[in-house]
Amino acid sequence: MLSAEEAFRRLAIGDRVLLEEVVDPDGDLEVPRLDEWTESLIRVAVLVPIDAPQSSYQAAVEAAMRAGATIDDLLATLIAVTGAVGSPRVVSAAPRIALAAGYDVDAALEASDAFGR
Repeated sequence: MLSAEEAFRRLAIGDRVLLEEVVDPDGDLEVPRLDEWTESLIRVAVLVPIDAPQSSYQAAVEAAMRAGATIDDLLATLIAVTGAVGSPRVVSAAPRIALAAGYDVDAALEASDAFGR
């Protein structure tokens, strides 16, 4: 396994072999990795500041849920990045993440408006 220092040096110079290993963890090099659950939630989190489209959230949330994440974990992830990304990005991401997890916020809001709530 590469040391963290060696990996940082190689990443800093754009080492293609290491970059390929980072993208394809089935390669020959061993690099430190987080567990699947944590990595999947990070992949959801990194979509928030770039205002990703629904399709990106769909893929990331489905992967997170396959790794064992719950809708509560997804909400906690969104809350964790709020201070760094700002509330406009969180407001934009919230219904996309929820929809990808199976909860349609827009439909729920429309239903509550229909009943005066």
